[in-house]
Amino acid sequence: MRIGGEGLINRERRLKFRFDGREYWGFEGDTLASALMANGLRVVGRSFKYHRPRGVFTTGSEEPNALVTVGKGPGQEPNLRATTLELYEGLEASSQNAWPSVDFDVMGINDLAAPFLGAGFYYKTFMWPRAFWERVYEPVIRRAAGLGALSREAAAERYEKAFAHCDLLVIGAGPAGLMAALVAARAGADVILADEDTRPGGRLTLDRIEVHGRPGHVWAADVRAELAGMDNVRLMPRTSVIGAYDQGTYGALERLAPDVAARDGAPRECFWRIVARRAVLAAGALERPVAFANNDLPGIMTAGAVRGYVNRWRVAPGQRVAVFGNTDSAHRTATDLLAAGVHVAALIDARHGARCDLDVPFYPGMQVCDAQGRKGLEAITLSGSRGTDRIQADCLGISGGWNPTVHLTCHMGGRPDWNAQIAGFVPREGAVPGLRAAGACNGAFSTQACLESGARATRAALEEMGLSVPEVPVPRAEDGAYDIQPLWYVPGKGRAWLDFQNDVTVKDVQLAAAENFRSVEHMKRYTTQGMAPDQGKNSNIGALAVLADATGQGIPETGTTTYRPPYTPVAIAALGAGGRGRGFAPERLTTSHGASVQRGAEMIEAGLWFRPGYFPTEGETHWRQSCDREVRMVRQAVGVADVSTLGKIDIQGPDAGRFLDFVYANRFSALKVGRVRYGLMLREDGHVMDDGTTARLGEDHFLMTTTTAAAGQVMRHLEFVHQCLHPEWDLRFTSVTEQWAQFAVAGPRAREVLNGALEAPIEGGEWPFMSCGAVGLGGVAGRLFRISFSGEQGYEIAVPARYGAALFDLLVERAEAVGGGPYGMEALNVLRLEKGFITHAEIHGRTTAFDIGMGGMVSGAKECIGKAAAARPGLLGEEREQLVGLKPVGAVRELVAGAHLFARDAEAVSDNDQGYVTSVGFSPTFGHMIGLGFLKNGRARHGEVIRMVDRMKGAQTLCEVQDPVQYDPDGGRLRD
Repeated sequence: MRIGGEGLINRERRLKFRFDGREYWGFEGDTLASALMANGLRVVGRSFKYHRPRGVFTTGSEEPNALVTVGKGPGQEPNLRATTLELYEGLEASSQNAWPSVDFDVMGINDLAAPFLGAGFYYKTFMWPRAFWERVYEPVIRRAAGLGALSREAAAERYEKAFAHCDLLVIGAGPAGLMAALVAARAGADVILADEDTRPGGRLTLDRIEVHGRPGHVWAADVRAELAGMDNVRLMPRTSVIGAYDQGTYGALERLAPDVAARDGAPRECFWRIVARRAVLAAGALERPVAFANNDLPGIMTAGAVRGYVNRWRVAPGQRVAVFGNTDSAHRTATDLLAAGVHVAALIDARHGARCDLDVPFYPGMQVCDAQGRKGLEAITLSGSRGTDRIQADCLGISGGWNPTVHLTCHMGGRPDWNAQIAGFVPREGAVPGLRAAGACNGAFSTQACLESGARATRAALEEMGLSVPEVPVPRAEDGAYDIQPLWYVPGKGRAWLDFQNDVTVKDVQLAAAENFRSVEHMKRYTTQGMAPDQGKNSNIGALAVLADATGQGIPETGTTTYRPPYTPVAIAALGAGGRGRGFAPERLTTSHGASVQRGAEMIEAGLWFRPGYFPTEGETHWRQSCDREVRMVRQAVGVADVSTLGKIDIQGPDAGRFLDFVYANRFSALKVGRVRYGLMLREDGHVMDDGTTARLGEDHFLMTTTTAAAGQVMRHLEFVHQCLHPEWDLRFTSVTEQWAQFAVAGPRAREVLNGALEAPIEGGEWPFMSCGAVGLGGVAGRLFRISFSGEQGYEIAVPARYGAALFDLLVERAEAVGGGPYGMEALNVLRLEKGFITHAEIHGRTTAFDIGMGGMVSGAKECIGKAAAARPGLLGEEREQLVGLKPVGAVRELVAGAHLFARDAEAVSDNDQGYVTSVGFSPTFGHMIGLGFLKNGRARHGEVIRMVDRMKGAQTLCEVQDPVQYDPDGGRLRD
């Protein structure tokens, strides 16, 4: 029922919407929930298991009941909360989990079977007969599962993803959050203020509270206006911060305003990854209900929600409203109802010593023990010191206290602490590095305490960041004490509900304890408590209090379930924004990707990166033509290849050299500054993990490169070594793979091409093989490495990634001017085969340094990971399969990777297997196929003719065993 007064809605703009096929009207500023209540709708949904009627219960994202589906066809979206869904012209919504209608639901018959469907019934029922599982039980369960439904059609809506960085992220725009943002903004810090509501203020928009002598919502609007006028502040309304992650990273989901989302090409939502130096959590607190018989009837809602709908949206949830609670929140609700002209049928306060100055029927020391009604509340029954009483009421506001919103502080494994003074859990300090809790989410429940807490948390964060802390006066506001007498449930004969969506009762939790599911995590899974879309925001604390009582433990000893992200639901489409029509795996693109595609390159996937396989030119109709041309181009002139995908790990600190000595088989601590060394990394079992080069850029500064495929594995390995084996070593390292674009310039004219791009030309003697140093390119600071993966004179030049595309174009242009050009992965593979260079085709996890001919690299003068294991019997000796080169010598000239090797005249059976082929390619330099493989005692069999057999392809070829290095074995060309 709509009542008079202004509220925070615009009565001059009426909005038409439809719900369950019927047309209704609301106002700008309404939510769907407030508009439905204003139109007299009480039943808006049905519960999951028993299909009991459900009405609006809260005003925010914690809503367990009013879940609706919006839209039809491909764009329909289920399980949206009517309490946070902004009303807009043409909105079309429908109720869920009901057939044929929410008023008459055939599945409501489940409620009659409730005695047989208690907690854990599915664990006991669907066991026999065995044949029924696939034919009867599973189909029925699958059909009944879920609340909303997708259309099964491809949706056309767009979603976006974005990134942001700031000094201070303020989560929540209530009084604490606004004060925190204001202090930080006036200090000059880069501030992001994110709040899930459409307007700032939090409870200030729902309660009649004054701040600095003005209505709270007016003060909030004034602060917002000041913040909006500052260049160092980003305001993010309609944005829910859904998770806290490592290194100050937070996930956030932004909903666009309906009028913006309706524009052509506009996204519906945007998923943000926000990196903040510090964060203040000012997420407020959630009012919890009290469980009693039939407390799930439509018309029963939290006391804070009752006054919120009255004050903000000018909607009376009922004509005769009763209020029941154990805190002053109940009294505040009754006060606001009277001020709005709504009849208060009763004020019931469970505290025996409570007093009331209001002109309403007052029942201290009494409790609501039962509610009556069919599709809505009609009356309540009281019990207590005065005996029993029955009161007619069509709405009941209940308040069992407030639960601080601690969820984000637990997303990194932390647990909250029990605060007996407020009968609630509060965040544990330091649970999320860099995040401080303030305001109601930290147990400060008066407006004044929230304001002071927000300012205090920000000042501490600013000091940690080394920023000046300005004097920002804290405005005056109400500062009443929080008085609570804990009350979790009222004993009675009927079913007392805890989880309204999943139909979990007090009896279900008690049954779980009786059947020895005494752990809170076990109870959760046995009863499904807290597993509905609201994730137990309204019911978890009450349920664990019931469990504590049933097990004879205290609430702190019982503990909480694990809070996991996301805090509010996130559409998969938002998480995967930009990925429509693509595979699930991430796609990583180099800075030269656009130019490569423009040149017609065939892109192939390598370690999640997309790299050019070859660059076809006019007249080339087969990839081999392009590959052969590119190989000859590098051998005779010059080629340019993007090698940015190689893992790059920046390692710094006094113990960096010692650390590298420990993770690499060979020594790096003695490497001179300005030099590069090839390194071999072993696993703990002695097998080769990876190889690559490491450059010493300074006395305590190294840059490690890894293979593209193993970059993540190596990074994890380094983290393990530092954190678990040698945490006392003083060093830091981080991946800089995507921060630097790096290009190989290889061939006899490589130096000529580079000198056309560098500010200061280089000479061969100044930059000997395996040297490195800083260079300049048009005012951009870069790095130059004299290394080669082709066997030719080669360099790798690196610049910050933002300049990568421009540098690639410049290098290719200069290379083409001297008869060269870009080359791709296919040519790169042939070039490395000719030189016998290994990749993960050879170091595939089962080979040792001895196998690949690098046993001498395992230093005898130091210890390293894998050294002892590599010397075990069986990992050394003639019987090991050793790396060899292969070339065909028979009539058949084909080599096949994966084929097996046998003695020339031996039968091709497993008992005679002597090795296998790892890599093959056609060499235009030699005019025939070449390959690498592993052969038993292979290094002693150079010149021997063996037989290659591939049963799958029906191929057999006679091969001559060679040294793996088949081109320029003395290395003169790459040292030129």
